[in-house]
Amino acid sequence: MNLNLLTPEKEVFSGNIKSVKVPGTKGQFEILDGHAPIVSSLTEGQIRIIDEKGDRLTYTIAKGFIEVLDNEVSLLVQGLEE
Repeated sequence: MNLNLLTPEKEVFSGNIKSVKVPGTKGQFEILDGHAPIVSSLTEGQIRIIDEKGDRLTYTIAKGFIEVLDNEVSLLVQGLEE
């Protein structure tokens, strides 16, 4: 599955991943390969990405949105800290 993590200023991450866990406004949830299409708002919290090599990347965000469609994940976030 492919992930694009974007802020208003730049592209932070683009590549294949195994999973991504995000802070949804109704609670945390994880996106895995083959996930159903979804659009959701995100709240303050941590994004945890496991890339295709199994390495873990963690970012803290203030808010944002996630869209999942056909194994393409788009994260549009504000207030990102590595």
